[in-house]
Amino acid sequence: MKKILLILTLFLSISETNAQAKKPTIMVVPSDVWCNQRGYMLEFYNQGSIVKVPDYKTALQENSNLLIAISKINELMATRGFPLKNLESALKSLESESAEDAMLSSKTSGASVVESPIDKLKKTAKADIIIQITWNVNTMGPKHSVTFNLQGLDAYTDKQIAGASGTGSELIGSNLPVMLETAVLSHMDNFNTQLMSHFDDMFANGREITLRLKKWDSFKGDFETEYGGDELGNQIDNWVKNNTVKGRYSATDTTENMMLFEQVRIPLYDGSGKAIDAKGWAKGLQKYLKDTYKIDSKLMTKGLGQASIVVGEK
Repeated sequence: MKKILLILTLFLSISETNAQAKKPTIMVVPSDVWCNQRGYMLEFYNQGSIVKVPDYKTALQENSNLLIAISKINELMATRGFPLKNLESALKSLESESAEDAMLSSKTSGASVVESPIDKLKKTAKADIIIQITWNVNTMGPKHSVTFNLQGLDAYTDKQIAGASGTGSELIGSNLPVMLETAVLSHMDNFNTQLMSHFDDMFANGREITLRLKKWDSFKGDFETEYGGDELGNQIDNWVKNNTVKGRYSATDTTENMMLFEQVRIPLYDGSGKAIDAKGWAKGLQKYLKDTYKIDSKLMTKGLGQASIVVGEK
């Protein structure tokens, strides 16, 4: 009897663990190549340079095949239990928010950080993974097929963490959703396995972000000035070490005027189960500097995975 109860308890425990397992939230977007080939691009100025980025809004309004393709990939991912963020809805949410200044600057020195439209979209959607889709329809007489490419990108680092590509069977009289599903279906499970492998690694070792620190000209000290019996740079390094998952990070560059931390692994969720991004995590360091050393600072972010703190004033 005890053995039966033990087996039953173990089974219930495994079932509960599986029920609580989380999958990454995803958002499907057309690739830069697809948008560029069809003229759906826009330009913006980034600190004096012109940068071209995909114009998702116009693409969605003018190309019905894009809506069909995104809907089909969303459907295939949804049937496999992945939470979805809809591109069209995210764009509408972005437009409904108050207009943000493209340039953030200090009251004293006027230093600036410019954020691209794509970075703002990522912050609005807050998806874990961006799936970029590219496809072309091949025609051979009455027969049609689809050649596709799927890229799974970590929304925080823009690193590719999954991929799938191929050409579907030649079909007669089929529409885009059928051809796309036929082409993608045999690759989908392996693609999802790659996504989950990356997400499992984030659960175990934390989400990767980048942290930069600089100083305003008005700040009388620097990162080599002693605070609390040690250099400010060392105090910051210790805080980062104590607040990363398993103390994982790389102090890539450190001088008296700047610090750069890369491959900084932060928790996926806080105690309440809310997802943590670079901004939310870096606020902890900003608060530490203010509460411990009375140092004001300005926190600026780019997308979900890059945070910059400029010490000395807000």
